[in-house]
Amino acid sequence: MSVRELVVLGTASQVPTRRRNHNGYVLRWDGEALLFDPGEGTQRQMLRAGVAAHDLTRLCVTHFHGDHCLGLAGVVQRINLDRVPHPVTAHYPGSGQRFFDRLRYATAYRETVELREEPVTGEGTLAETGAYTLQARRLSHPVESYGYRLVEPDGRRMLPERLAAHGIAGPDVGRIQREGGLRGVTLDEVSETRPGQRFAFVMDTRLCDGVYALAEGCDLLVIEATFLDAEAALAEEYGHLTAGQAASVAAEAGVRHLVLTHFSQRYDDPAEFARQARAAGFAGELTVAEDLMRVPVPRRR
Repeated sequence: MSVRELVVLGTASQVPTRRRNHNGYVLRWDGEALLFDPGEGTQRQMLRAGVAAHDLTRLCVTHFHGDHCLGLAGVVQRINLDRVPHPVTAHYPGSGQRFFDRLRYATAYRETVELREEPVTGEGTLAETGAYTLQARRLSHPVESYGYRLVEPDGRRMLPERLAAHGIAGPDVGRIQREGGLRGVTLDEVSETRPGQRFAFVMDTRLCDGVYALAEGCDLLVIEATFLDAEAALAEEYGHLTAGQAASVAAEAGVRHLVLTHFSQRYDDPAEFARQARAAGFAGELTVAEDLMRVPVPRRR
């Protein structure tokens, strides 16, 4: 059975706490696993969460601040130590190539795996597979930063009552799907569009057009909420979001499940993030992330 879920490895911001490791998030998407923003300690958190190096197919870094990338060196070396049998693709802001190079070759090790470097140099599509399209949008932070969006192609849902009304059954159902029509009946008459699932990952940023574009129509949105609303001015100064801002984006964008994360060490009451998110008008499913939790992608509409 296909597995689509978010595995949360770490939820702290710049400073880790006793309960929160630095950033790290794995999106399991059928047979793939995309690792986003591996901060310090990611390799150990993967072990605790049951995520193997062999699972990883893509590494996606939003920007080169330490809490989002310092674990990359260990993850890359682990991929090679375990001799992962497939290529692994790395996406990261192209302006930070020197930082990626330093992390990739932080120490001596034996390279056994094809690590494909695909730096992000602008907004748009990064990859297209049969299962999804991976896109990037520019965010607003003191250093170049990109958010990522994964979109599954739309499919078709066959409607049994309409098939029966037109006398289409058995092998003819497959035939009309393949050929688009049968005995004067079009596929559109006996089916409807099944929207593909959408996921977005939004880290360090102020409110900007990219945030809204990434969040639009998402089934699962993972977004930073570094500060509570009382510190909105501080959030703006340092290029971050508050819980209320993140939730307002999600409400406006029609997000089904909102995951708040990347919390400042100054806060010790996670429930307050949920309260402010609800006060901002988000009525969908809400998760205030904790380390090592698993969040399923909502079922298809």
